[in-house]
Amino acid sequence: MRKAAEWAVTAAFALVVYLLLVLWTGDLGLWSPAELIAGVVLSLLVGLVAAPILWERGGFRMLQPHRWVLFLFYLVGPFFLAMARANLDVAYRVITGKIRPGIVRFNPGLKTEVGQTLLANSITLTPGTLTVDVDDESGDFYVHWINVKAEEPRPQDVCGPFPTWARRIAE
Repeated sequence: MRKAAEWAVTAAFALVVYLLLVLWTGDLGLWSPAELIAGVVLSLLVGLVAAPILWERGGFRMLQPHRWVLFLFYLVGPFFLAMARANLDVAYRVITGKIRPGIVRFNPGLKTEVGQTLLANSITLTPGTLTVDVDDESGDFYVHWINVKAEEPRPQDVCGPFPTWARRIAE
């Protein structure tokens, strides 16, 4: 019974998204019968395919509005500042030649795939760092870093406040 409810909620959500996307695209101003039929069919298919993935992995957690507000605040605040700082740092290292490149391993303690993905993308988008791998079992991150300061760095040493924000947003 629970699986049917999860599938129905997923299909209903997909239908709402579809109807919002095709709103006022027809000649009559609202949805035509063909659009409604196509929306129902597509939503049922999306619900059938996506429901097991989203409900088992906690994907609907990211639909909560406060998480989107936190994410937007993260993008315009801490992420933007870290990007600006990293750009200046990389420019300094390119001009002076003071680099110590290497791959480091650290565990940020993130539990969800969404949190790990957010952190991995934030690290990779920041100049001077590149996420090489994430160990699914242990949650360890392997990051290529332009200026290795320690063999066993803390997450804050490599990527600043990113793990804390990923935890706030996704977990």
